[in-house]
Amino acid sequence: MDFPAEPFRIKVIEPIKKTTREQRIQQLEKAGLNVFNIPAEMVFIDLLTDSGTSAMSDNQWAGLMMGDESYAGSKNYYHFEESIRDIFGFSCIIPTHQGRSAENLLFSVVLKKGDFVPNNIHFDTTRANVLHNGAVPVDLVIDEGLDPHCEHPFKGNMDIAKLERLIEEKGAGQIPIILLTVTNNSGGGQPVSIENIRQVHRVARKFKIPFFLDACRFAENCFFIKEREPEFAKTSIVEIAREMFSYADGCTMSAKKDGLVNIGGFLAMYDTALYEKAANLLILVEGFPTYGGLAGRDLEAIARGLQEVLDEDYLAFRIGQVRHLGKMLSESGVPILKPVGGHAVYLNAREFLPHLPQSQFPAQALTVALYREAGIRAVEIGGLMFGMTDSETGQERYPELELVRLAIPRRVYTSMHMQYVAHAIAQIHKQRDSIKGLRLLYQAPLLRHFTARLAEVS
Repeated sequence: MDFPAEPFRIKVIEPIKKTTREQRIQQLEKAGLNVFNIPAEMVFIDLLTDSGTSAMSDNQWAGLMMGDESYAGSKNYYHFEESIRDIFGFSCIIPTHQGRSAENLLFSVVLKKGDFVPNNIHFDTTRANVLHNGAVPVDLVIDEGLDPHCEHPFKGNMDIAKLERLIEEKGAGQIPIILLTVTNNSGGGQPVSIENIRQVHRVARKFKIPFFLDACRFAENCFFIKEREPEFAKTSIVEIAREMFSYADGCTMSAKKDGLVNIGGFLAMYDTALYEKAANLLILVEGFPTYGGLAGRDLEAIARGLQEVLDEDYLAFRIGQVRHLGKMLSESGVPILKPVGGHAVYLNAREFLPHLPQSQFPAQALTVALYREAGIRAVEIGGLMFGMTDSETGQERYPELELVRLAIPRRVYTSMHMQYVAHAIAQIHKQRDSIKGLRLLYQAPLLRHFTARLAEVS
């Protein structure tokens, strides 16, 4: 039966607060029209991110009680290490408190000013960490990945011809790493095929460039591979994961996504010399290599969560719940990016608000409207997050895609919550002409969307 019924029972509940429209307008004024600045208790349905917002299982909570908080050599670290090696295969493992710390460690020891880092599409913190280390992030997703209407099964794939052209133009010496994000968050949570991973692997070997995966949603990517790549139709999720990582030299991981935990991540690789450099930096900025900024109990929760996320019943529900929301929105005439991705539904803000130019941040304007009218907190992935000023012309450059991401926390909201979201957005869509554009009042030089303050265009 094609119905996204939850494959779990609810043992503990947390009340969520309904607010009035007037209260939400007041919150938006205080927040400078930036939903990152709104207190969580004033949000009814929080779809800001699926990172660190998962509900942990009874097994994971039991693991917390087995936390060994020894400074060095905690027994939980060894279980953490064992679980990662079982799935990912890498021999050198560094725990971190979250994914962006793993990125920072890696880029700090491999990048120099003037380098280039190819990816399908860099997400915000990945891009910022590349820039912070003086290198240039280059997005090389296939053309279909930038078409919100295209139903390509693997829109997260990297364009191999573009990758080879970049390496030949810049020289392999200026490209110290190739990165591939699975699934491709900035492009709509779209998967990458094993065949594409193999092709990137061959290019990396040809030019002797290390190849890393950004693996934070690896299990969701594996589910799509099983579903859409005929070679793997009868292969288990864990075997697909092992195959996928066998082509990489290492990975960064935010366990706050497919680790099913609220904090944690890791950097993993085979290269012992690279490991030693990163581990030495870890000691300076995060902690000893067997805890890396985490409590022993959190290491235990990650070790268990990485195994739980491979359960096919869970993944079928997870992907099915996101698809169900996408289907309800499409049937209501709401423009969304297709096909629906693994962790989120992405509203196509350009088509939702065609009367607003990108210079007036339509995706952010829609994000503000979602909160104001329905108490739903989402996140803008468009001109505010990825727009930048051209250093030569001084003109603002905007990304191809102007999206609002409805990121679904894992094992948190029911299918009835999704029906509320779909109904609310459909009602907002009917009144879309009344939504005004926005202008910036304040922006930081990096990751401006986190702290920006805006006002409506009069």
